[in-house]
Formats: sequence, C-alpha cells, structure tokens
Amino acid sequence: MPQLAVNDVELFYEEKGSGEVLILIHGLTSNHHMLKQEMNYFHNHYRVIAYDARGHGKSSKPDAYSLADHIQDVIALMDTLEIEQASLLGMSMGTYIAQGVAIAIPDRVKKLILVSGSAHHKNQDEGLMAEHQRELGHLAFDEQLGRLVQYIFHDLDAVGTWMASIPGRLIPEQQQIAADALADFDFRNELNQVTAETLVISGKYDGLNPPAQGKEIADHIPHAHFYLFEQSGHAPNIEEPERFLALITDFLSNRLP
Repeated sequence: MPQLAVNDVELFYEEKGSGEVLILIHGLTSNHHMLKQEMNYFHNHYRVIAYDARGHGKSSKPDAYSLADHIQDVIALMDTLEIEQASLLGMSMGTYIAQGVAIAIPDRVKKLILVSGSAHHKNQDEGLMAEHQRELGHLAFDEQLGRLVQYIFHDLDAVGTWMASIPGRLIPEQQQIAADALADFDFRNELNQVTAETLVISGKYDGLNPPAQGKEIADHIPHAHFYLFEQSGHAPNIEEPERFLALITDFLSNRLP
C-alpha cells in the first residue's frame, strides 16, 4: 500500500479502479479495511481511494491532533494525487471529516455520502456515553464501546464478523487520542455552504449517532437526500448491504427518485 507525506504526517492509502474519484473515509479507531466491501464493489466503475486517517491504521500516529487536521489531510491528499474533484463517502467519524472537507472546498466535492453521522459533537451530558456514564466511566474508550455494542448495532452477528475482519486495532492510548481529536466540532451553521449533492443514511437502531442526527445533517444541507435503514444500527453497510450498495450506486449514477 503506498504512502503520502502530507502536512506533518504520512498517510497510507489503497487505490483501485479508474474514472471519477471516490474517496472512502473510515470511522473512529478503525482504518481503510473497514470499507473494503465498498472498494471492491465500486472500483469497477470509479477510481476508489481508501486511506488510513492520521492516528489510525498504518498512518502516522501523533501524540495529539484535531478534526481540522483530518480535514486538511484529505485536501492535501487530493492535491498531492492531483485530484481536482472527488466524491466522498464517510462513515461515522468519516462523516465529520467529509462534512469539513465539503465546507472548506465545496467546488471540489462532487457528491457527498454520509453514513451514520452527526453534524456536531455531543456534550458530556448527552448521548449514549452520557446515559451509561455511571457504569462505564471508569473503563477505557474501547471497553466502553464493547459494553454498549447492543445499543449501537442491530445485526450483532454480521457486525461481529465484520469487525473481526478488520486488522490493525489501536492500543488504548491511541484510541483515546483519536477520540479526543473529535471534541467540540459543530458544522450546523456552515453546512449551508455545501454545494455537493448529498446522501445521508442512518440506521433506525443506531444509539451512537441516532437517526435524528442524520436527519439534522440533511436538513442543513441544501437539497440533501435522507434515507432511514429500518433493519440497521450504526453499520447499515454491513447490516443491510444489498440495499446500501444499491442506493449508493443509484445516487452516484444520478438515479435517485
């Protein structure tokens, strides 16, 4: 897998296919393997690029970084690879990065696909973590997520198989640094600057970024499309894969009703 020196880090990435560019942006504490299904499915029709965000996978792991760094890394990746315009597909944390890129360089983002996302960081007294703080507050970040998995996903068997297939787990210290990078972001007052055609997908049973937060993103982006997956939690791409891939295919091909 090749690597790029951008800003102050090295980013590892994988690339397949040719044509219009589709950049895949993974979720918190994971890496590009999280979106292998999407790369293998779409590379026959697009130039698909999946990378490891800073602090993740085989990319550099600074002692501290921010969401702004993640956003600038995607822009630098596009510049270095001489990509004038790309579509972005982000999952969970990847939606935060993708929103920031679409706000920063709106003319260079053709289409925007946001899966299981939110437009803003949750305060300490709101969200799934806050609801279970009393029993989980003493645990490390990954242990907290492990205890909450039943509230985050719907098809636990499918998600368990998927997670087991993703190599390169971060150690607890790296996980906490990655989580800290997402503090205090709020794009709600800037999302009206997004000019990319946008598809927002949420899972009905997602307790981490509930459907109302996906709908909020769509309400703030002009003419965005919002779809609720009725048999999914935080991973609709894995919990309802056929519908997921078909919907994104139609969106990228301008066939949405």
